[in-house]
Amino acid sequence: MDTWLQQYDNPHRELVGQIREFILSVDPRLSEAIKWQAPTFIYKGNIASFFPRSKKNVTLMFHQGASIADELGLLEGDGEVSRVARFVDNADFEAKKPALEAVILGWIKDKG
Repeated sequence: MDTWLQQYDNPHRELVGQIREFILSVDPRLSEAIKWQAPTFIYKGNIASFFPRSKKNVTLMFHQGASIADELGLLEGDGEVSRVARFVDNADFEAKKPALEAVILGWIKDKG
């Protein structure tokens, strides 16, 4: 994953790295792999993947986001299956950390 990040040509590369580290720190059972040409976070299924072509912000797509409890309102979208979380800068990420952690932990709890 470090190689992918080093080669990632995007103005938000540093923020992607920070979000990645944070997600992996939420629970030691989380893993990651490169899928769809981007880091994907996994626990008993694919949780979320970065959308690598996004230049305006860091976009993290939650593959089954519609079924994840999101009491703090992190996830955007109204599709039947997926949702996204967007982070525009470091301050935005810091403000959304509790919600991101809650969504990840909600997925893990649901999957048992």
